[in-house]
Amino acid sequence: MKTLRDAPIGSTVKVVRLHGEGAVKRRIMDMGITRGTEIYIRKVAPLGDPVEVTVRGYELSVRKNDAEMVEVE
Repeated sequence: MKTLRDAPIGSTVKVVRLHGEGAVKRRIMDMGITRGTEIYIRKVAPLGDPVEVTVRGYELSVRKNDAEMVEVE
């Protein structure tokens, strides 16, 4: 299983599935990260947290723990 956290910088990935429960999963979906959405990995902070991505035309910073819940291909 490849997650958003594992995706290399400069790549575009597609969301396959969201893991997590309740409020955490809802927060990720509210950010625009839903199944089938394409995400461009812009950059990653030196210690790996956060990950800066482009989703649906806007920039977004995602925490490492949240990025691990997004399965991509």
